[in-house]
Amino acid sequence: MSELALALTDDKVPAHVAKGNGRGNEDVNGSSLTIPRVKQLQKMSDEVDKHHPNHIEGAGDGDFMNSLTRELYGEELYCINIKFKDEFVVWKDREKGGGLLGTFKTEAEAREAVSATDQPVDYAIRPTHTHLLLIKNPETGELSAPVLMDFAASKLKPSKNWNSQINIKGGDRFAGLWKLKSVPVTVGNNTWMNLDIDFVGWTMAEDYKLAESIFEQFENTAL
Repeated sequence: MSELALALTDDKVPAHVAKGNGRGNEDVNGSSLTIPRVKQLQKMSDEVDKHHPNHIEGAGDGDFMNSLTRELYGEELYCINIKFKDEFVVWKDREKGGGLLGTFKTEAEAREAVSATDQPVDYAIRPTHTHLLLIKNPETGELSAPVLMDFAASKLKPSKNWNSQINIKGGDRFAGLWKLKSVPVTVGNNTWMNLDIDFVGWTMAEDYKLAESIFEQFENTAL
């Protein structure tokens, strides 16, 4: 007996589906989506360690990676910045199992959450800037679904500089296309990858329209 074909498995959207405009998703908004994060890989990242179960073939320090799809973008990233949030993120020590405890609006709320754990000493509170981005493929011109990128510790400085540049340029936050590039930073015997952020130009009309719709979708939603 031949198996019944239950669906078309080609990644390309077939013609009879492509004409749809998202019907059935009317009540889907930012709060009902899992937003992937863009991670800048370091030498100590699991994805770079070829002996770790989370290793990604070809991954190197400085590469940008999508946390959900595990797609590697290389050491340069073109993006439109949609929205910004300043918050406090609590992480468990990597040697104690690692993991995210939560994100909080104030340091006091973060400290309260840490105090409520069995081992408060295992957690660290990090002031964090979170940017909501659309990634633009420089070869195809296509824009990605929304992604988040966290800037903490030494990345706070480039994040502040980025916010300053956006304010100086004027217009909507999502009016410009930016290039993020991984650059090595060395202090003493320690070297890690940080960021250079440069303005590429103003967004094209179709990109601006999409970015505007994404902004409206997340305007009243916590990142």
